[in-house]
Amino acid sequence: MTTALSARGLSKRYGKTTALDGVDLEVAEGELVGLLGPNGAGKSTLVKIACGLVGPTAGEAHVAGAPAGSRAARASTGYLAELFRFPSWASAGEVLALHQRLARSDGGAAERGALLERVGLTGEDGRRVGTMSKGMQQRLGIAQALIGAPRLVLLDEPTSALDPGGRRTVRDLLIGLREQGVGVLLNSHLLSEIELVCDRVVIIDGGRVVSEGRPQDLTAPGGVEVETSEGVRRLPDARREDVPRIVRELVAGGAEVYGVRVMTGTLEDAYLAAVVGRDG
Repeated sequence: MTTALSARGLSKRYGKTTALDGVDLEVAEGELVGLLGPNGAGKSTLVKIACGLVGPTAGEAHVAGAPAGSRAARASTGYLAELFRFPSWASAGEVLALHQRLARSDGGAAERGALLERVGLTGEDGRRVGTMSKGMQQRLGIAQALIGAPRLVLLDEPTSALDPGGRRTVRDLLIGLREQGVGVLLNSHLLSEIELVCDRVVIIDGGRVVSEGRPQDLTAPGGVEVETSEGVRRLPDARREDVPRIVRELVAGGAEVYGVRVMTGTLEDAYLAAVVGRDG
């Protein structure tokens, strides 16, 4: 797969403070990668380097094959910051038109309309930002990040202000980006959203990658729970492949089995083990 973002040996120091310490990370085109870590872990610095807003102290980053920060890399990147602000007096259409000029996009009104529809703001091009709810402004921010059909999209807490319906809209949008071959790096504290949509998760702490992999590979087995005529039995060391034997033994012992549930850990468990467990 072609690489949308490639970082090799990235380090960044601010005086005596080390924000990144030899980070390797890749986001393939058509891949959704969740970026997790506590406050101060280095996530924002990593994103700023990918955007070209700051340069690394050591190592290198490339976007769609071009050095991060170069004109070619910027043209291939869409970005939504966590704390963004649009002028309250500007309409949604004016906000997008301004960002089209900044991105040198010639998509015009057709692109603006398509993006507003994509984020669930169809017909709102004339609505002023000051009259929008926080959730609507968040979706407008996502729309501006997609101007110019970028090959890499960096999203910082894109669902933080959204209700459940808005979050589903964003999830569907991210799945659509995957299908179009766009690479997405998603920074979020909502682990349930990351678990639902991301192909891979990267956890950083103290400026280093401490764990990475597919969500299902990071979560540990949690045993087997069996509902029987004698009550619920929990077998914490059992695995999915043990279920047929467990059921046979219970039935042979005279119990009636009403249901079996294979338990698994959550991404939150994996995150805490990688971060809190590392500190402890």
